[in-house]
Amino acid sequence: MQKRAIALGLFDGVHLGHRAVLQAAVDAAEKNGLRPAVYTFADEMAGKTGEFLYPSAQRCHVFSECGVGLTICVPFALVRDLSGEAFAEKLVREEFAAHVCCGRNFRFGKDAAWDADDLRTFGETYGFGVTVVPDVVADGVKVSSTVIRQLLAEGRTEQANRLLGAPYCIMQTVRHGAELGRTIGFPTINQPFRKGQLVPKYGVYVSETVTPDGRHYPSVTNIGMKPTVDYHGNPLAETYIEGFSGRLYNKTVYVFLHRFLREEQKFVSLEALQAQMREDVILSKGFHDADT
Repeated sequence: MQKRAIALGLFDGVHLGHRAVLQAAVDAAEKNGLRPAVYTFADEMAGKTGEFLYPSAQRCHVFSECGVGLTICVPFALVRDLSGEAFAEKLVREEFAAHVCCGRNFRFGKDAAWDADDLRTFGETYGFGVTVVPDVVADGVKVSSTVIRQLLAEGRTEQANRLLGAPYCIMQTVRHGAELGRTIGFPTINQPFRKGQLVPKYGVYVSETVTPDGRHYPSVTNIGMKPTVDYHGNPLAETYIEGFSGRLYNKTVYVFLHRFLREEQKFVSLEALQAQMREDVILSKGFHDADT
């Protein structure tokens, strides 16, 4: 079994700080002839407070985009009560760790009692190298999932995207809706957010949609509860894809948010909603034209 350079962490959102840890693992692997890997947790929040940014499957997809193809995704319950020593031994014995990388604030073991300095000590004992990646600062603030959650909750999408290192992405399966959009000339796809997942500020966004065949389309996305119609489900993203025709039900589609346009609102009629959607599409087109 090939030895590994392992990036450790939850990596919620896979933001710039997380990407630095992943890159450290890639660099260590290339330097030492190891296989880069990620060791993370199947539970979305793994004992943390707050709402999660990206589900496990989406995080794994981003890991691969960052050059780390092997993800070791374990239930948090299997490791949360381990001593620091037992956790380090597990990395070597079961995960073939020859080098591990983590952020400065990484903690592990029962009650998160051990930190990055302890990991260095265990590395000396068990024979693996350790790289502790310093904090990453962008836009004058330390990059963290907590800050990104707040920015998204406030509709400050462009700032959140800079800290993420890529546009915030909704990667969900398309579900059936009432198909009212088709009756007003704006067919949409519906992607419900998962329970416990952070939902960005309710409203309309300039977006970009990537279909399963890899094609990119300009789009407009409404996030919220569809107040104009009788909807009682979970918050969802409803996206009109410009220039697309076809059916995407039960397929995974990527919707990238670029800019917040306006608050979600309830219209007095479907005709009023139709008129506003025309205006939203025009505004979105201006953004996309300026970006090309």
